[in-house]
Amino acid sequence: MKKVQWFWISVLGSIIFRFILFYSSKNLNLSSRPEIATPLTSLRRLAEGYWLKQSSMSPYSGSMYHGSPLLLTLLGPLTVTRIEGQPDHLLCGIVFVIADVVCAMLIRAAGQTLQTAYSSRLKLVGLNHLSQNSEVLPSGDLAALVYLWNPFTVVACIGLSTSAIENLMVVLSLYGACKRLAPLAAFGWVMATHLSLYPAILLIPVILLFGYGLDAPPRKLFLQRKKFEVANSSSSDDNSLEEDMRNQLSTLNVFSWKSVSHFLFWTLLWSSYVLVLCSIYLRQHGGLQELFKRTYGFILTIPDLSPNIGVFWYFFAEVFDFFRNFFLIVFHGNILLMIVPLALRLNHRPFFLAFVYIVISSMLKSYPSVGDSALYLGLLGLFAYELRDMQFSFFLISGYVGTSLLSPVMHNLWIWRGTGNANFYFGTAITYACFQIILVVESVSAMLNHDRMLKKLSTAKLVKT
Repeated sequence: MKKVQWFWISVLGSIIFRFILFYSSKNLNLSSRPEIATPLTSLRRLAEGYWLKQSSMSPYSGSMYHGSPLLLTLLGPLTVTRIEGQPDHLLCGIVFVIADVVCAMLIRAAGQTLQTAYSSRLKLVGLNHLSQNSEVLPSGDLAALVYLWNPFTVVACIGLSTSAIENLMVVLSLYGACKRLAPLAAFGWVMATHLSLYPAILLIPVILLFGYGLDAPPRKLFLQRKKFEVANSSSSDDNSLEEDMRNQLSTLNVFSWKSVSHFLFWTLLWSSYVLVLCSIYLRQHGGLQELFKRTYGFILTIPDLSPNIGVFWYFFAEVFDFFRNFFLIVFHGNILLMIVPLALRLNHRPFFLAFVYIVISSMLKSYPSVGDSALYLGLLGLFAYELRDMQFSFFLISGYVGTSLLSPVMHNLWIWRGTGNANFYFGTAITYACFQIILVVESVSAMLNHDRMLKKLSTAKLVKT
């Protein structure tokens, strides 16, 4: 009971903290920081696009707005609404606060579902004591609070970045997949892909969640235990144990095509609905062709080389135009090359696979922001028990803190004081990318080591019996 009260007090404190910053951060200009606002997530650009639409022009005129027309419909009217005596864009800020809180609650609910399912699977292989230890720390609560109190989440919210809505759609898709709610999961995935394109790779872990179910120990453990029980049972019990083994394996190893087809049907339905809405909104301004060119085309071709915390802007500012298309294929292909090997190795842990995909896309996307990092750092809390032996944890925390503090300093030395150059800022960006690489490598390694530990414990217990 005390844990529950403490959790909700912390949630309320995070909301109050955000509103305090809304009223006291007028001079910080967070909405103009390149670490927070990108050409795809800037509310200022969205307000410009809405003004163009209200002036009977295409919202994509010029080179300002490159987001979804649905966001213009949702947030556009709020950008021109002012409350006397209140901070500018307060209504948009309230929307982002609500998005953060709802996202945290969905992460918590998904964490509770994951923990319950994982504990039941551990009991099937006779590792009950591990499930009891994992229940000491509620990973769902931890992940939700990490997301709400993460400085990256806070500054993205105060900086009026639309990444809060993108994160909400991603988590909504994963939550729907955990609960086997095909319409909800399909809606979240379609909207997340529509807003940012990169969540498209989450289709694989979502399908695995619907097909195989939630994260579980390696399937070989279940097969090993059932074979041992059959081999050591009396002859009178052989038939019943063999039948029980078939039933267990059918639930753990058989892919549920029915659930996947249901999800794909709703995905097709929601995709058609979103495209129809966008075509209606842009029917006088080029339609869907203009939408794809100005949003997905903008993401893939990277015409805007304004500085950000990614590495693309510096590289493509230096590369010769003759080689530009080649390196665009190489850089974007890096994400695609990692999808299949990771899916084959981590197919028994689809939610963790989704976490890894999110980290990789946040690292290799063309216009990243701290809002992207806020999402995967929140999801990392869901695996606090499995990753408790992850190496270089203190080094990673120190690295994230250090680069977060140095990035605005280097940007100031380069842009405003003129005592530095682009290499100063790019140095922090590439260091930030390196720390993300270390996080991916170490988290995957720690999870695989955890699976090996489960195998050793299960085998040792079978030998003793």
